[in-house]
Amino acid sequence: MIIYILRRLGAGVVIVVTLCVLAFFLLYVGAQDTARNIVGQTAAPEIVARKAAELGIDRPLVVQFGDWLSNAVTGDLGRSWFTGEPVTQLLLVRVPVTLSVTIGAILLSALLAVILGALSAGRRGWVDRGLQVVSVVAAAVPGFLFALALATVFGLTLRWLPATGYIPITVSFSGWLSTVTLPIVALAIGATAAVTQQVRGSMIDVLRMDYIRTLESRGLPTRRVVYGHALRNAAGPALGVLGLQFVVVFGGAVIVEQVFSLPGLGQAAVGATSRGDIPVVMGVVIVTAVLVVLVNLAIDLLQGWLNPKVRLS
Repeated sequence: MIIYILRRLGAGVVIVVTLCVLAFFLLYVGAQDTARNIVGQTAAPEIVARKAAELGIDRPLVVQFGDWLSNAVTGDLGRSWFTGEPVTQLLLVRVPVTLSVTIGAILLSALLAVILGALSAGRRGWVDRGLQVVSVVAAAVPGFLFALALATVFGLTLRWLPATGYIPITVSFSGWLSTVTLPIVALAIGATAAVTQQVRGSMIDVLRMDYIRTLESRGLPTRRVVYGHALRNAAGPALGVLGLQFVVVFGGAVIVEQVFSLPGLGQAAVGATSRGDIPVVMGVVIVTAVLVVLVNLAIDLLQGWLNPKVRLS
């Protein structure tokens, strides 16, 4: 198991380092244009050159990357070119917001997918057909449309929950819960539809196996057979899809945060990209990559725990 963990962790480190290199050179290759945007399009060339020297982007890209990497490994991701705020400090404030809605959406979708997928596989008939139709429709509709509908109905019309804004959990748990509920539901709908289909397919395959019929012939309750035995063997493929859905949900949070005015990574990424604030964009890219790698590592470990054959593959 330790070798399996180290192998997966090493693969994750390689992915993050590779992404760092690619993102840095793609973003900083046009950094000279940002220096002109900061000082103004009509600024004299010597003023632009002075600003570029101040930002450190007048040096060769390899030298810039070496300095950035040496600082990044210590947690220093530089400063915003426009506000001067440390990028690390900015991200530490915004990451919890995005993780609140993303992890909440993943947990909610996993719970609903297990219930609906097992129900669909066990009951079949009209229940199965109805759930499949709902799942296909839910997966086809973009998450921001669900976000707009939820904000309009439950936030503006019924006023059950806030339509916009965010209250940190450290200030008020109930306030935090009220501000993240609608974004979580908006993000979870599509993820639930995708994972439900995988759970259903895996459960149908498992329920056809001989050992399931043996358990049923011994008089075990159907619920125990389905949720106590079949579900564990069907969970592996579903976990793989759930890991992919984390990436989808994380990307969808960029737009959903704009709808609900949440001060998360999505809002920071959109603002920094529109201004050309490359250090902030770079910080968002790296943090996103690290989070995705860690989540997929956790998924791999769960799959290895559920199915020892995975650890040998």
